[in-house]
Amino acid sequence: MTGSTGVGKTEIARRLARLAGAPFLKVEATKFTEVGYVGRDVDSMVRDLAETAVQMVKAERVEAVQERAAAHARDRLVEILEPAPRREAGLANPLEMLFSGRPGLAPEAQPGAGTAGGPEAADLATRRAAMRERLDRGELDRDQVELDVEETSTPTVEVFSGQGVEEMGVNLQDLFGTILPRRRKRRRTTVAEARRILTAEEAQKLIDMDEVVREGVRRAQDAGIVFIDELDKIAGREGGAGPDVSREGVQRDILPIIEGSTVTTKYGPVRTDHVLFIAAGAFHVSKPSDLIPELQGRLPIRVELAPLTEADFVRILVEPHNALTKQYAALLATEGVAVEFPDDGIRELARIAQEVNGQTEDIGARRLHTVLEKVTEDLSFAAPEAPAHVVVDAAYVRERLRGILDSRDLSRYVL
Repeated sequence: MTGSTGVGKTEIARRLARLAGAPFLKVEATKFTEVGYVGRDVDSMVRDLAETAVQMVKAERVEAVQERAAAHARDRLVEILEPAPRREAGLANPLEMLFSGRPGLAPEAQPGAGTAGGPEAADLATRRAAMRERLDRGELDRDQVELDVEETSTPTVEVFSGQGVEEMGVNLQDLFGTILPRRRKRRRTTVAEARRILTAEEAQKLIDMDEVVREGVRRAQDAGIVFIDELDKIAGREGGAGPDVSREGVQRDILPIIEGSTVTTKYGPVRTDHVLFIAAGAFHVSKPSDLIPELQGRLPIRVELAPLTEADFVRILVEPHNALTKQYAALLATEGVAVEFPDDGIRELARIAQEVNGQTEDIGARRLHTVLEKVTEDLSFAAPEAPAHVVVDAAYVRERLRGILDSRDLSRYVL
């Protein structure tokens, strides 16, 4: 995909992955160096894709068991808030201790003694039922509670090896996490936060991580999408002497990954035969033909994106769920200011963005960020004292940008 910055190359690939429900990874070609040099090697993009796929499947499985996990977490929280009464250990005959099942305690002091039935058990059940109802109503959300949580931090060690620094570091973390016992620490937090922590712990127990890993690897291999951005930055042959570790060397290393190879990850081998690789770049200085011929042959389908027009800017400001106008309206609504963007104001914003792009560097839809930020700058700072309702129409936009539009050197004001 070739096209100037801000025309939506990355957004197209990201939405394609979202529509297909496919694992998606965006990488920059400039981050990689040739194998054997300090830096990230190209195999790491496949390892990152596998990690993304596994986390994606894990999130789905956690979502599926969320209801059961929340119920288990509530039961654990009730037990913490209303613990079962413990009987004090009394003096006992040594022979009785021998046959009691737990040395050191009298029979009546054994765990559960006196709580299996009778009035104490009924009273405990009643208190816990009342506590459960109060939890469900949210009456205790701000109360403090102490609970034991697992420490997830593990030693981080980086070792230079053939498989890459980052992968060896991950493997060592897994190794230490298996050998060293899980440490638990006492933590004091609110009941609402404790409920969230316990729900996450219970959800982790309810899912089968082996099955999650298998499904994640399968998705990465069969439906994964890797978006390689800034490919034009590694195009072209460098002149002069010295090792070429960031241009042609990286292109040569990318070849087998795109063609189809097996990369070892911490989840097992991952084949790239059916992974969709989408490369993109502006190609202002260099051209796709400046890439080495072998790489051009492995990226056979080319699409050139045209620069955005004023009509495109109008649609971008209105149609998406996360349109900038909607974001600014929601942001200022937190200060009690209702902001309205009528059609003439939208068109004026698009016209000015197009005009600035034509007279300075064309940065595509990113120009809308700059123009809209400048228009709402005063309103953002004075929001608490601003009127309750503000209409950002064409006249409002021209008034806020008058000084900039009157200047011929727009780049001094609008970057």
